[in-house]
Amino acid sequence: AAPKGQKASKSKKGKSKKEEEEKRRQREEEEARVSDTYQHIPKIKPQPLNSSRIHLMQDSERREGELDELRHLLEKNHTAVIKWKSDAVERETWERYMRCDGTPDPRSQREINTYITLWRDDPEVNITCVLQQCSSAQQLIEDLEVLLKDAPHSEEEETYRETITGLLELIQSKQLLATEELLKNANESIDSETGNMQTVVKDRHVTVCLWANFRKNPRFKGFHFEEAGLGFELPKQLAVSDVAVRLMHTHYDLLSLLARLAHPGTSTSPRKLGEHSAALVCALVFSSCSPEGDTEEVPAADVDITETAQESEVIKVLKYQRIKKTHTNCVSEEEEDGLGKGGLDSSVMTQMEVLEAEGELTSPVPVPETVTTYRVHFRKAVVDLMQYTPVGGVLYYDAFYLPPQAHRANGWKIRQVLDQGLRLFPYPSKTSETGSEEQSMSPPVGVSFTLPDNVIFLKPPRAARWDDAGKQWRLDGVTDVSYKKEEGKICIKMTSFQPLVLLQETYANFPFQSWELWPLGQDAALFTINGALISLSIKIQGSLCMLQLEQERALPQLTDRWMSVAALQAAMIGAGLNVFVNEHSEKYASACAKDPLTEHAAYEQMALLASAVAFSWSRWNAICGSEHLVVRACEHRGPGSAPGPEQPWSLYLLDAQRSKKLALTEEGEAFSPDHAPGSEFHSTFVHILRDGLSAEGLARVGGSHYLFVSAVQSLLCGTRPLTYT
Repeated sequence: AAPKGQKASKSKKGKSKKEEEEKRRQREEEEARVSDTYQHIPKIKPQPLNSSRIHLMQDSERREGELDELRHLLEKNHTAVIKWKSDAVERETWERYMRCDGTPDPRSQREINTYITLWRDDPEVNITCVLQQCSSAQQLIEDLEVLLKDAPHSEEEETYRETITGLLELIQSKQLLATEELLKNANESIDSETGNMQTVVKDRHVTVCLWANFRKNPRFKGFHFEEAGLGFELPKQLAVSDVAVRLMHTHYDLLSLLARLAHPGTSTSPRKLGEHSAALVCALVFSSCSPEGDTEEVPAADVDITETAQESEVIKVLKYQRIKKTHTNCVSEEEEDGLGKGGLDSSVMTQMEVLEAEGELTSPVPVPETVTTYRVHFRKAVVDLMQYTPVGGVLYYDAFYLPPQAHRANGWKIRQVLDQGLRLFPYPSKTSETGSEEQSMSPPVGVSFTLPDNVIFLKPPRAARWDDAGKQWRLDGVTDVSYKKEEGKICIKMTSFQPLVLLQETYANFPFQSWELWPLGQDAALFTINGALISLSIKIQGSLCMLQLEQERALPQLTDRWMSVAALQAAMIGAGLNVFVNEHSEKYASACAKDPLTEHAAYEQMALLASAVAFSWSRWNAICGSEHLVVRACEHRGPGSAPGPEQPWSLYLLDAQRSKKLALTEEGEAFSPDHAPGSEFHSTFVHILRDGLSAEGLARVGGSHYLFVSAVQSLLCGTRPLTYT
């Protein structure tokens, strides 16, 4: 018999075996149940990549190469332009040296100091010679102003400011001495019909009209200088006084320059276009985007850039991009009318919010009137020189005590000599405690003049008088203005004798209604802007530009004349025909907010293709979001042909990451970001457009001269049509 312990062991083994069999059976049943459950679930088959995903993957693979190619091309052009400008400065310096005409080099402070000292000590008081000297000094001031713009926040800036101010004061002093010399001998030129002296002296830049009161007729109302188109009116108390009146119209405006120098933080002057490094800005645009396509914010403090005269603007743009996060459409001075807020999210290729405009960016054209008369009511007396631009020069309206006249006796010429020189005639003669009572008792003085043919007033002009104590233009003191548009004449009433200027709204022609950039052949293009009140075209040939106007009364000093972009900008603004913007423009002009770096990169690349590709505005650009741009483009074949109305336009969507051709048309009902079938994504606008160019178009693009590219880019950056249309 087996021992009792062995029987127990066998019993346990048999029990363990049964438990294992039971567990195995339960496991098999569970597996069978799970298997039966999964058999009812449909199998998921892998989906093939759609065309959009494929193009995105292809774009990511070639992204670095395309960006490197664009950077290299922009840097090459920029380096060539900088070298050309440097050589031009050296040529100009040498030509100035070879002329030996006594004109100082504006870069040499020693020569300028010698010039000022010699002219101050010059006893010449003949009006003709003095006006010629003033013209030379005015040209020197313009050269110094250019140097002042090129050297902001430098050690030379204060020196330039002091020199310009000194020249301005010296010009006014010389003009007064010449005026005094004429008035001292006024009795030798008395007119037999009027019994008074009146004379006109003119040169290219200045017109001087003098009137001396000898007859003292109480019924005298005023006098009009027919040959100069200037006239004045006097109240009775002046008509019986020993008074002389000077009307001096200068085609240049030195007082506004003096105001800008005295108040640099509240006014601005026209800026040169394209000063900063185009290649650097483009590199910053694309380096701020990660390879995955997510936009990264680039703080200005994190960018390692030396803030030079050319590169300081880049830092300003970066700060602007950092601060401006919301999309604000059509911001005007008085109110903000939004076209809708929204835009593209980070996955712009697959998703976009459709925005609808609540209104159109249009500015009604006022109905022209024969005579516009208005009484001046002002809320802000000091003129904002960013909101208004002085146009047509300055009219100096002065009254002087008539100096003692010479008498002849026994062959001698006898004249009383006064120590104080020419004295201003005070009007009103005295001021009460409040000042208002005396002015109301003293009738206003009047002045009228024919508008010069070298300016355009898009709206009835406003008149402002010069405040010499505050070194600024003011609106108070001008009581009535009568503007006769058909006659080109304006009449002004004011409380006292002071210099006058006519003001034009700087952004009266904004917003643009449309714009186009058409190739006219190799290194030639036509840039057309249809503004709110007037349309114009700028023809570009190499580095030079020429303004073209369709209206009958064209500007003779501007139209059909070739000049540089910077010279054209200054001349157009001075003529009242402004289409250029600066960093303050969004405060005064309606704008559709766009990312400044993306916009600038678009202008750079459009300039590279301007010899072969036509560009135009799109209505979708105003509602596609602040981070994106929509541009129409097509290849323009036939260099000698004019732009035609029917063109195979295509729409392109641009952002800081990539560009693509849209399936959308300009006549579509709603915006859609879907790309055109068969097209590809590219990291740059240049590469996506080059894909569709013919061999002839590619040859013209490849042969574009760097000066032509720079000129087109300067015009686009200076007008910013993608923001202000």
